[in-house]
Amino acid sequence: MSFSTIMHLFLLSSLLFAFANAANFDVVNNCPFTVWAAASPGGGRRLDRGQTWNFNVNPGTAGARIWARTNCNFDGSGRGSCQTGDCGGVLECRGYGQPPNTLAEYALNQFNNMDFFDISLVDGFNVPMDFSPTGGGCRGIRCAADINGQCPGDLRAPGGCNNPCTVYKTDQYCCTGSASNNCPPTDKSRFFKDRCPDAYSYPKDDQTSTFTCPGGTNYRVVFCP
Repeated sequence: MSFSTIMHLFLLSSLLFAFANAANFDVVNNCPFTVWAAASPGGGRRLDRGQTWNFNVNPGTAGARIWARTNCNFDGSGRGSCQTGDCGGVLECRGYGQPPNTLAEYALNQFNNMDFFDISLVDGFNVPMDFSPTGGGCRGIRCAADINGQCPGDLRAPGGCNNPCTVYKTDQYCCTGSASNNCPPTDKSRFFKDRCPDAYSYPKDDQTSTFTCPGGTNYRVVFCP
């Protein structure tokens, strides 16, 4: 057997192993309106009410997120814009979205081969969300409050509710600079935490907002659960 054949078989087996151990994600639009789902990695997809987008994510992926974009218009080439969650004016996202947008964040197969996942409102809120494992053994999380309807006036944005860091950009709200080590919650971050206790309300909200599942778990993200 030639060296090139051996390398080809090795690469093929590596790809098959990665695919077999990839996490499967179902992204479901349960909102009474169309959303343009976005994922990094993953791209983007228009989802009318009741539609599902399914994709796989490679083991070891970190810094990943899924979110909904609203009030979008795209042309036949996939270029356009969205009122919330826009990712550079393209349907197939290659980066993160613009606030305000509710985020499902995750990192797969990390410390002790555990997945870490959360719902984050650090970039604000645009649609309610549920982020849950599809099997047993670990709990899911949800942020289903009417945050847009109750949003304080200074945080209101077209189609959503901004996090105070986005609006004020201060160390106090963003946990940067002099507040990077000691950054307690504020009255404005408590607005989000009181309504969605499982979700990140500000950048240092780790203890009550990060959840784990064993590596190899599959997940379901539902908009407007």
